[in-house]
Parts: sequence; C-alpha cells; structure tokens
Amino acid sequence: MGNPSLLPYETIVRATSGEPEAVDEVLRHYSKRIRIAAIENGHIDRDTEDSIKSRLVAALFKFRFDEQPYTKTE
Repeated sequence: MGNPSLLPYETIVRATSGEPEAVDEVLRHYSKRIRIAAIENGHIDRDTEDSIKSRLVAALFKFRFDEQPYTKTE
C-alpha cells in the first residue's frame, strides 16, 4: 500500500535517529535527483553532489517529529 515513490515513514524515523542503514536508504532513494541537481555544463559536478548529500544528511538529523502520532481522519 501507499505511494511507491515515497520513502516509508519508518525509514525516515530511523534515519532521523541516525541509523546508518536508514540514512543510506534515504541517500539511495534521492540519488538520481541529487545527480540531476549536480549537473553543471553537461557533467556531474562531484563537489556539488557531495555538498547536496551532506546537506540532506544534516537536515535529517535536525528534523523532529511531533509528539502526537498521525491519525487518519475522514
């Protein structure tokens, strides 16, 4: 179930807790988008790619969830 193009909630929670496997999964999930964003003059700029990855990991560790769990309302 759910949208296959989205990361599972549990993976995001684990990644924000610093679990290395979950952080790697997040980086793998966004790797194509990161590479596209790092293209300069028709070539992938590795420094830009590394910078984007570093900022993504830093953002993961700053992210905090609300204390109340999500409940679906209809």
